[in-house]
Amino acid sequence: MQKYVCDVCGYVYDPAQGDDKAGIQVGTAFADLPADWVCPECGVGKDSFSPI
Repeated sequence: MQKYVCDVCGYVYDPAQGDDKAGIQVGTAFADLPADWVCPECGVGKDSFSPI
């Protein structure tokens, strides 16, 4: 699955790890994240992420 990096702080969303703090399960693709999901490091929205 595709990883995405936050353009603001450099946080990498990896579907293989999910986001435990936000209740996002392992295996959740970036495209399937809720619309209101934000970067756990700096709080920006999904539109501030780029594929890597």
